Formats: sequence, structure tokens, C-alpha cells
Amino acid sequence: MGCASSVPDRNAGSLTGLNDGSTASDSKNLKVKLVLLGDSGVGKSCIVLRFVRGQFDPTSKVTVGASFLSQTIALPDSTTVKFEIWDTAGQERYAALAPLYYRGAAVAVVAYDITSSESFSKAKYWVKELQKHGSPDIVMALVGNKADLHENRVVSVEDAVEYAEKNGMFFIETSAKTADNINQLFEEIAKRLPRPSVVSV
Repeated sequence: MGCASSVPDRNAGSLTGLNDGSTASDSKNLKVKLVLLGDSGVGKSCIVLRFVRGQFDPTSKVTVGASFLSQTIALPDSTTVKFEIWDTAGQERYAALAPLYYRGAAVAVVAYDITSSESFSKAKYWVKELQKHGSPDIVMALVGNKADLHENRVVSVEDAVEYAEKNGMFFIETSAKTADNINQLFEEIAKRLPRPSVVSV
């Protein structure tokens, strides 16, 4: 996995869980499958590592296939959300594997690099794929990463916001390097998740 000089997550699941969708034990304890998609080098693994372990590795290696991490967050209303995160490889040769990971996912985070118009085009490709093959009620986030490199920006905030709004996504810019907006990204996703209805007896 990219951005990792760390040991594998002890909570990592096996590939047998790939098709499990969002599950919930009750309305206050949610467990959701989240998939990260985007071009190679946009910082997907760095976003996950910053969120899960508070780490950033500037000498990160490219993800091969996909890697799995999990993290639980608590919301102000005392709901807990356990994210089961599948971080997919961005290289073209792994593109055919992506449907294995986003099938049944409750959340998709589509990331691009704000200094690369090519990575923004690839993000749009993944959005189309999710619209065609993903879960109909999937929560989608468009994430412009590497916000710390704003002086080299080529993708404007306005273009990204417009695209996200057109496609029913929410948009946020992050920096895995500085940790800017990383936790906010996952908190915002958690707030947007559909809650299971509580059946009164």
C-alpha cells in the first residue's frame, strides 16, 4: 500500500468480505464499507493512513491491488461509525479489479490531485463507473487532495464544486501531508449515511 511504512492493520479482513454491503448492528453503531478510488499518485493511501493512524510517509510506495484498514469514529449524537476502508490501486492495470471493491460499498471516496487535471478527469471516470455499477444509494465524496500545494493548483475549487453538485456528491479539499480536513471528510461522510430505521415493539 502506498504511504505506508507501518505494519498491516491487525483488524484487516480477508478478501472474503469483499461483497458485504453496509451493515448495522443497530441505529447507533454503524459498520460501513468504504472504497477509495482515483488515479495513481493522488494520495489515496496517504489520506487513509492519516485518518487511521495519524501518519504521513513522504516516501510512500504505490498500492498493489488494494489494501484494507478500519477506523471507528464517534459523532456528537453518540452514534459510532466503523469504516471498513478498501484503498484501491490507481494504476490502469488494476482498474478491472475495482468493481470487486466498490460492489456493495455504502461509501465511495473519489480522490484527485488539485495539481493534476489528468487526475481530475480520472476521478470523473470513476464517478461514472459508480453511477453505472455502484449501489444506488451510495454516499459519494469528491476529494481534492494535496491542498498544501495550492500554489501549483490547476483544478479550480469552482470546477470541482460544480461537478460534485451535478453528480449528487459532496466536495472537500484535503491535505494528507498537513492533515487538513482529513477527519472532517470522514465525519461529513458519517453524517450523510442513511440510518437504519428503529422499529418499535
